Amino acid sequence: MELSNKFVITINRELGSGGRTVGEKLAAKLDVPFYDKAHIAAVEEKYGLSVDEIERLKGKKRTWWTDFKRVIELNGGFAVSIYANLPDMTIPEKADSDSIFKTEQEILKGIADAESCVIAGRCGFYALKEHPNHLNILIQSPLECRVERIMKKKGISAKEAEKIIADVDKMRENYVKRHTGTTRYDTRNYDLVISMKDKTEDQVVDLILKYIG
Repeated sequence: MELSNKFVITINRELGSGGRTVGEKLAAKLDVPFYDKAHIAAVEEKYGLSVDEIERLKGKKRTWWTDFKRVIELNGGFAVSIYANLPDMTIPEKADSDSIFKTEQEILKGIADAESCVIAGRCGFYALKEHPNHLNILIQSPLECRVERIMKKKGISAKEAEKIIADVDKMRENYVKRHTGTTRYDTRNYDLVISMKDKTEDQVVDLILKYIG
């Protein structure tokens, strides 16, 4: 991956691994936007984007995200600008799981086509596998470390934390398998696989930066 050209780094991570924090810190170091589930969901819900609507925007301009982003401000999260709504937007009444997945994938492609960025989750490794300048990363952590992190973050017991992790792991794995036909643990989907064991988020960020060169 070349930092001198437009690039995208995707981070798939286990719940409680600290992978999201790594993504935020990495994006800050590289001075590029960071996107995750919350950002993508906010765009979909606020502006009713659908695959059809995105195709309409793409028809007007290939890098539709650049124009779309002028209506929203991204600075450590979504801060909606003075515009209450976008013109000519049709908000779908309902969207099934497959439609939502397709919409998310198109949003990710639009983002990566318009600007360098770091993206966490949302099957970014799958959506952007054909991007000419990408790096796909998987961040994992031993179960005991994940449990401890969730316990501290949510103020819950170890047993409760283990259940949350098990439920989320199952949900995420089913989601990836259903929509991509692969497993999120298949290392062939990634360029770099990192264990958080005995490492801080900052140390992992430095490791990634060294890998990039």
